[in-house]
Amino acid sequence: MELELKARLERGELDETLGLLYGEDLAGARGRCQKVMESFEAAFGRAPEALFSAPGRTELGGNHTDHQHGRVLAAGVNLDILAAAAVNHTGVVRFQSEGYPMIKVDLRELEPKEEEKNSSAALIRGVAARMARLGCPLGDWGLDAALVSSVPGGSGLSSSAAFEVLVGTMVDHLLWDGKRSPVEIAQIGQYAENVYFGKPCGLMDQTASSVGGVVAIDFADTARPVVEAIALDLAAGGYALCILDSGADHADLTSEYASITQELAAVCGCFGKKVLREVPEEDFLANLPKVRAAAGDRGTLRALHVYGENRRAAQEAQALREGDIPRFLRLVRESGRSSALYLQNVVPTGQREKQELLLTIALAERLLEGEGAVRVHGGGFGGTAQAFVPLKKLPAFQAGIEAVLGEGSCHVLSIRPVGGVRIG
Repeated sequence: MELELKARLERGELDETLGLLYGEDLAGARGRCQKVMESFEAAFGRAPEALFSAPGRTELGGNHTDHQHGRVLAAGVNLDILAAAAVNHTGVVRFQSEGYPMIKVDLRELEPKEEEKNSSAALIRGVAARMARLGCPLGDWGLDAALVSSVPGGSGLSSSAAFEVLVGTMVDHLLWDGKRSPVEIAQIGQYAENVYFGKPCGLMDQTASSVGGVVAIDFADTARPVVEAIALDLAAGGYALCILDSGADHADLTSEYASITQELAAVCGCFGKKVLREVPEEDFLANLPKVRAAAGDRGTLRALHVYGENRRAAQEAQALREGDIPRFLRLVRESGRSSALYLQNVVPTGQREKQELLLTIALAERLLEGEGAVRVHGGGFGGTAQAFVPLKKLPAFQAGIEAVLGEGSCHVLSIRPVGGVRIG
């Protein structure tokens, strides 16, 4: 099987898919695939059956709206987790990620384990458990995989969602029938992160990674989210998409993320509802004294952000449909202001001396000189900012960011049109 996969790779039979995933550097893409296949053989002493990839994602609009059944705008990017994989018959999943100890998960034990929370093993077990409950015949089957990632952990590009989508895609293709839809794979990944990993995330990250391209998503019905693909060529519009690494790790900020959902739950509780999408904005505004008493001023401000951000996400999608990049960028700037002032997810609670993300945003604004846009990216509190940079300013912008934040802190990305996929 390995010889067949290698031969197909060398004959160029996988080039069409590799081009969609990685752009024009086909030689580099083939080399990366060859390397991960060699890693598989070194780890497991046999041949891989297939190659899989799942991309990181960037949130273009709708900051912290998905967990309130809101609207978002997101995209898959050209950084991914690549895997060589094969079925085993041990009932155990064995994952060898580059630079890490091997992870082993027994598929005959599918209940959540407290000691696995916040770990990759929890995500593997959670994905497998959910797929088994949906009818996947795991039995005594198992899975071996060697992984290599270009999605930096803590980067705001959602390496966890990419990992969940990758696991779901591999299990679906190798142990089931390969017919799960991208949205179904995303929902399985969210379940694993919520129930097994212990993070109360929404569904945006997984959907963007699983579907790929630019997508406008309405989560009013999370069982059947409305996903619309939108064409976007930023380079043709004269802009580059940059992700700026502030240098602040957001890996240990689960309590900060949870505080947002907890405070919004207190707002919703005033109206006997569970998520803000179920509470009409006019009812919220008419009962502000009651809301402030129940949820506090920060919870009230966070709700104000979500209402405004839902409108902006829809308006941003419409601007892109119409090819109106200047309007889109104005809305991005408004989104960033709302996240900082109302959602308050730029500086961790009580943090004074270290405010890396806010400093990153301030530096980017200075370098952009009123052009383009910059905002907090994704979950916030640490991690990254997102900037849309005029191409004419890109060299100076990148140099200015890296002079302060360090070499490699300004990632220039492109949007990947394909989500979680079997390459060959």
